[in-house]
Amino acid sequence: MKRTIRIRNLDCAACAAELQEELEAIEGLSEVSVDFVTQRVSLCHEGDAALEKALYSISHFEEVEIVDGSAPQKKERHLKELISIAVSLVFFIPALVLDLASIGSGWIAFGLYLAAFAATGWSVVAAVVRNVPRAFQGGFHPGVFLDENLLMLIAAVGAFAIGQNMEGAVVMLLYQIGEYLQGLAVGSSRGAITRLMSLKSDSAILLEEDGQREVHPDELSAGDTVLIRKGDKVPVDCRLLEGETSLDTKSMTGESYLKEVRAGEEMLSGCINEGNAVRAEVVRPASESAVAKILELVENSASQKAKPEKFITKFSRYYTPVVVLIAVIVALVPPLFQNYNFSEWIVPALNFLVISCPCALIISVPLTYFSGVGTLARCGVLAKGAVYLDGLASVKVAAFDKTGTLTEGKFSVGAVHGDPRATQLASALEKASSHPLAQAFEGVPSPAASAVEEISGRGLAGVVEGKRVLAGSYRFMCEQGVPCEERQSAAVLVYVAEEGKPVGVVEIEDRIRPEAKTALAALKKAGVEEIAVLTGDTEARAKAALSDLPVDEFCAGLLPSEKPERAQKLKERGRLLYVGDGVNDTPVMTVSDVSVAMGGLGSDAAIEASDFVLASDNLNALPKAVKGAKKTRKIVVENIVFSIAVKIALMVLSLAVGLPLWIAVLGDTGVMLLAVLNSMRMRAKIR
Repeated sequence: MKRTIRIRNLDCAACAAELQEELEAIEGLSEVSVDFVTQRVSLCHEGDAALEKALYSISHFEEVEIVDGSAPQKKERHLKELISIAVSLVFFIPALVLDLASIGSGWIAFGLYLAAFAATGWSVVAAVVRNVPRAFQGGFHPGVFLDENLLMLIAAVGAFAIGQNMEGAVVMLLYQIGEYLQGLAVGSSRGAITRLMSLKSDSAILLEEDGQREVHPDELSAGDTVLIRKGDKVPVDCRLLEGETSLDTKSMTGESYLKEVRAGEEMLSGCINEGNAVRAEVVRPASESAVAKILELVENSASQKAKPEKFITKFSRYYTPVVVLIAVIVALVPPLFQNYNFSEWIVPALNFLVISCPCALIISVPLTYFSGVGTLARCGVLAKGAVYLDGLASVKVAAFDKTGTLTEGKFSVGAVHGDPRATQLASALEKASSHPLAQAFEGVPSPAASAVEEISGRGLAGVVEGKRVLAGSYRFMCEQGVPCEERQSAAVLVYVAEEGKPVGVVEIEDRIRPEAKTALAALKKAGVEEIAVLTGDTEARAKAALSDLPVDEFCAGLLPSEKPERAQKLKERGRLLYVGDGVNDTPVMTVSDVSVAMGGLGSDAAIEASDFVLASDNLNALPKAVKGAKKTRKIVVENIVFSIAVKIALMVLSLAVGLPLWIAVLGDTGVMLLAVLNSMRMRAKIR
């Protein structure tokens, strides 16, 4: 059973890795993911016993607390760290002055340095003491034992031991300053995502027979009527009952323009009513609304880790112990060949301990992905996990479903060729069908139909007023032996036959999405080399309908079962992105490398079948998503390469020319901060 546990007071990314390692050692737990940024633990457990052990381990891990869904999120506070740093500086600065000016006894400076160390180092010592028993619980866990706290403590104590008192104090001081700045940076990124919570409305005005009253959105049910005043946030997904209004959808889709909504059309929760006061009918409860699904997808996306994240987690587990071993070798082996001059090699060994801390990687990489997911959400694109961003970044071929994706999917009856009864006969059969085309016949008067049979991808057959009636494609008519002439039109054509004889042809009109042309052009600029359309229409009709769009290939006349086969061929040209409605196109989505659903946030099937969901079915968000994914990947690679390169350079310099211990600490902290700041570039708006 899958479980997500909200926590707080998880202070660092290294701690998150330690907690994850501890939980993975518990029998009965699988798919464990501890996310430092979102403060969440995701896991699958077999039985209550395993879950109880997990909850115990989490609640007894340092100062971590488990919070329920109703607990308010605490604002990031760093008062304790600030006080420690300030007190340390009070002792460190006079000690440094006395030391440099050679004033007074050296013991006075030593005492002040020791006090400065104690002011910032007490929390580190406490963490090391807590970690020792945990490191040997249920076997030896090197990742828990050799954490950043132990490494910094050894480095500081080692400096004091060889008489470099200033180095010992400054190591801990710089380390705590780095931790404080890291907390501010990560807290800022957390806040950027947490602000998505403001999409939720705190109240709604419920209209009842005896008047109106203010309620919480969670109290609303489907069918309730609500009043939405000008400036109010739409509390839940609802349908406008009368008139028209304008919605500010920026918070949901990232688009600054107003969306015009008319009677009968849906209004997504989270949008702001910029028109007059209107009445609307609740379509879905708050728990199933657009806002709820956005927050659920963004918050749970951290459990779907990308390959670089998994690599960094494994890398840090082996990297730190290996570097510590090298530090021990540097401290012990060279002196054996230099008259046992251990003091000369202690500092390079301590430098290795400081530099070995992998914080820059295990903080910046997950933070970049999380920021990427949040940025895409602000653009109206919901990612089910960070792992899908890498796939989207390397897409070379994009395939689109035609109906409901490149077109609006709002069908209406157009011209009728032949006997006007063709419309009524087709309507009689279509009312028994769940196909999107059936909505075109809503409101068309028709006789009752019986024994209706749907032939997937072809048409319908049934009995109307005692006669066998067929309605479907020209191909269907040919298969049924109905003699008819094929017509050419940009509209969808429904051929109707009665008792084996043609009756007429009904044109079903469907408009191209107004943003389709600019969106596809922007997609090519974003790096997609080829765009194809997979449709069941004839090639002539598909080309006529989509002639203005920058489409490279039309794969027409496809049955639902043939679309996955065609998608497999497209994959041979490069990584494939497929965009469809998320319901009828599920088989193609399964075959494609990356899938995007246009089904809207009201469709559970769309979210289940796809890797990404377009919040408002606006295709303009798609190229932004590709750009955002590419930017995320670029920043991740930059951070990995930069962090490892600087650490290797510091290690080499420490051995070659020797480096003061404080430079190693400053270099390690600087790398971490630069990597975190670089990851925060993902918060910029994507254009």
